[in-house]
Amino acid sequence: MSDQNAGTRTTPHRRHIDFERLHNFRDLGGYRSADGRTVVWGALYRSDSLGKLAGAGGATGPGADWDRFLGLGMRTVIDLRYPWEIEAKGRVPEVERFTYANLSIEHRPYDQAAIDPGIDPWRYLADRFAEVAEDGADEIRRTIELIAAGPGPAVFHCTSGKDRTGLIAAFVLTLLGVSEEEILADFALTELATARLTADWHATNPGRVMRWPSYGRAPAQIMSLVLADLATGYGSPAEYLASRVGITPRTTARLRDRLLC
Repeated sequence: MSDQNAGTRTTPHRRHIDFERLHNFRDLGGYRSADGRTVVWGALYRSDSLGKLAGAGGATGPGADWDRFLGLGMRTVIDLRYPWEIEAKGRVPEVERFTYANLSIEHRPYDQAAIDPGIDPWRYLADRFAEVAEDGADEIRRTIELIAAGPGPAVFHCTSGKDRTGLIAAFVLTLLGVSEEEILADFALTELATARLTADWHATNPGRVMRWPSYGRAPAQIMSLVLADLATGYGSPAEYLASRVGITPRTTARLRDRLLC
């Protein structure tokens, strides 16, 4: 799969934005809604940990990555990690510049590197996503409401920009009326970052052995299972967002007004 223009082959906009330290920073623009409108470019981004931006330039400051990030005009930052992850790995620099929220949507931590290599990896991860969808309903609602309310541009992120970030991206795109095919394609774009995410893990975990060979993977099959599970449990992912998460028609309308053109 190409690293740009997934589902948006006629636009010159670039989906992946290159950084030295960030490996999975993407623009969610360009996807087509069922009503014929298109998600605006440069309004909403997904990323791996923005804590990586801190000190990227060494003694002289954050450096080129930070300048590139600020050049996007970012105004809202939503950090989906646990507070203890932020304490250990840092958060976005100069947080006072932004409307910032830490909304930890996952409530049951697990160590992906230590997963039993003999289990079905995609079913295992889909089950962890199901836990997040149930446990984190309040934080998911608050995240979507903040994206809808602005100010923008906005970015949301977790550690790798894969699972928690992928779930929020899928929910936002669902509310915007984007097709399941494109939601799955967006999720799978993380596969392009797998090698660098794995290298980061090895660099920060010297002496540990990565047991699970699927670390950093994000095939479309995972999100397909997640959406199918929500359809089985609630009738559809959209109904889950309405009945379990509490997304109101007003929030959906605000989200669409802000992000569709």
